[in-house]
Amino acid sequence: MSYDANNVFAKILRGEMPAHVVYEDEHSVAFMDRMPQTQGHTLVVPREAAEGFFDISSAALSHTIRTTQLVARAVKTAFDAKGLMIVQLNGREAGQSVFHLHFHIIPRNRGIDLRLLARKVADPEKLAEHAQRIRDELQAPAS
Repeated sequence: MSYDANNVFAKILRGEMPAHVVYEDEHSVAFMDRMPQTQGHTLVVPREAAEGFFDISSAALSHTIRTTQLVARAVKTAFDAKGLMIVQLNGREAGQSVFHLHFHIIPRNRGIDLRLLARKVADPEKLAEHAQRIRDELQAPAS
């Protein structure tokens, strides 16, 4: 499979589709998953065009992982998560449905049932609220 420059994440990166962005810099963008597994489910996407884990430059991957760590800390605090699941699905057989490399940050607490892929689009107002909670944590002074 070759990289499709019209995939949904590429369109978000170009500003052609809306997203509830929580963080962005010159290398990556983090935004709310439209079909969240749990409250606070956030995606981190590199700006570099890469279909999967093996298609991205080492430099871009390194920066994307640093962004994932930064945003994951904010998600954990914003949603009082006792745990986090950081997931990267690589290839159709692994369940990847958008063929632009991305990392899922999924807050976890006991008693929450979880499927790997959601089936329902979330309320955009709820996603906006969740995005603001994460942005607030990213802007809070380090303790």
